[in-house]
Amino acid sequence: MIETMYLVILVGTMLVLAAAFSSLLAFRFGTPLLLFFLGIGLIAGVDGLGIDFDNAPVAYFVGSLALAVILFDSGFGTSLQSFRNAAAPALTLATLGVLLTTLFFGAAAHFLIGLPWLEAMLLGAVVSSTDAAAVFFLLRVGGISIRDKVRSTLEIESGSNDPMAVFLTITLVEIVASGKAIEEFGVQVAAGFLLQLALGLVIGYLGGLVIVALVNRLKLERGLTPIFVIALALLIFSLTGALGGSGFLAVYVAGLYAGNRQMRAAASIRRFQDGMTWLSQILMFLVLGLLATPSQFGAIALPAIALGLFLILVARPLAVWLCLAPYRFQPEETAFVSWVGLRGAVSILLAILPFIGQIGNGMLFFNTAFIIVMISLLVQGWTINPLARRLGLVVPPRMGAVEKLELELPGSVSHELLVYRVVDNSPIVTGGRIPRWARPSLVVRDGKSMRYQYAGRLRPNDYVYLFVPSGYPELLDRLFAQPKPVNSDDADFFGVFAIDPTRPAAELGAIYGFKLDEQEGAGTIDALLRARLGGRADYADRTVIGPVELIVRDIDDNGNVVAAGLSLEPKTRPNIPVFLSFRELMTFLFKSRWRKRSNSDDNTDNDESGAGDQ
Repeated sequence: MIETMYLVILVGTMLVLAAAFSSLLAFRFGTPLLLFFLGIGLIAGVDGLGIDFDNAPVAYFVGSLALAVILFDSGFGTSLQSFRNAAAPALTLATLGVLLTTLFFGAAAHFLIGLPWLEAMLLGAVVSSTDAAAVFFLLRVGGISIRDKVRSTLEIESGSNDPMAVFLTITLVEIVASGKAIEEFGVQVAAGFLLQLALGLVIGYLGGLVIVALVNRLKLERGLTPIFVIALALLIFSLTGALGGSGFLAVYVAGLYAGNRQMRAAASIRRFQDGMTWLSQILMFLVLGLLATPSQFGAIALPAIALGLFLILVARPLAVWLCLAPYRFQPEETAFVSWVGLRGAVSILLAILPFIGQIGNGMLFFNTAFIIVMISLLVQGWTINPLARRLGLVVPPRMGAVEKLELELPGSVSHELLVYRVVDNSPIVTGGRIPRWARPSLVVRDGKSMRYQYAGRLRPNDYVYLFVPSGYPELLDRLFAQPKPVNSDDADFFGVFAIDPTRPAAELGAIYGFKLDEQEGAGTIDALLRARLGGRADYADRTVIGPVELIVRDIDDNGNVVAAGLSLEPKTRPNIPVFLSFRELMTFLFKSRWRKRSNSDDNTDNDESGAGDQ
């Protein structure tokens, strides 16, 4: 018995270490890291090294706990500003998008595999949600910077669409297992969805309040505080589920609330959760990989691959376009969002439910979902960075390198201690001043410490210690950042001409020969940009006005445009109605109809003129 225990621990730790080492390859080559985790589980499984693990309930239990930890950290790391900027389109994708994907994919599964309609829709629900771990990792690897609106939409969608997929899957499993018609469950399904949604939102919000209040009031040991927080998160998850609500939604909302409030030991909590999230991802993917039996994949491989490609190329893009069409997304942004619909552990985890529910084709669901996840990670995971560059969504970073360290102060909640290393040619060296709300206290130069007021002018390689309020703006980062060299690509992106956003918009129209309506002409270029961009401008946003294109070069903390560029060669837009918004589609159709009508009138005039000449 004791030897068996040691053997299990030995094998488990070796698998975790192998998964951790594989991250070096993923970061080096931009490989989908979760694909490595799945691969290690498959290699160690029954068809590989021979570890026979076939306990589906245990796998679902472990996966659910891991997913709760991941979702709490996803909410905790999402800034409230990013959530506000992308909440409407992201939540539309997380609800309506999941439902549409289920319907489109379910129809394909019905005709391709021959599953009954309800079982086909069940398979669609299983693979309907994107994977938060895969999306977050691949958007951060490779050193590229994506437009804020697109990045926030994808991250919020992937962190919030799991509850909808879980609800659809569990509901369809119950309906299929009962053998009754879906019409008998109509009212029950609607009531169940509203109950899960309401309880998830309310308990999640109240749970976030409790987490913040307890952490700030209780004098826990600093090392115990992060454990206390993650235990409270799992309590919220389990309590909501026990009451009939969506525990996954509740734990995400609790993390979102707590992560945007002042908390004691916040830096320690973030570091601990980062490690717990990585451990949860590794365990979830390893367990699901061990549960799979690759020798069974052959019987369903070709239809599963076809369904995976249909999901990537048809179902997801169509659902995304229908969801984002009412919003001001450019066609290339919608195309990118539709492509970054990576499937991951959640789809495999949900595929266990038909097996647990004793549905006849239980293993068919699991094997099909597993292959689809592999196809998604292989096809989409490898191509995200090249596609982002191809679509012009990669934007120059707002600042160069900056070295910063956050330190926790005992008994301090409203202030933080930051340490910056002064780099050559940074604004703080060339004359920039530290704002009044930041209190510099210490300078370390050549291994010697001195008071800031006696240090004189700061020099490169000095370390400056500053007390700042929590939630400080990015101004300090900009002061201590190394200037990013301007190259031709940046000049092409931001326009070769710089314009003053505080100047009247009417002047710009008069110079470049385009007309503005009375309201736009009476305002500034800043107001014009924000109006054309849906009320809020983000860094690197651009809009075409007449023969020119205006580009946002920088914004302040209030969202006002403080620097703008102008290009005389506007970026070409697609001339076919693919991924256009409803407004752009109507404009496109109107212009096409007007051109045809104009050409028809011209031909009529020519015919009449020719007849008169004769």
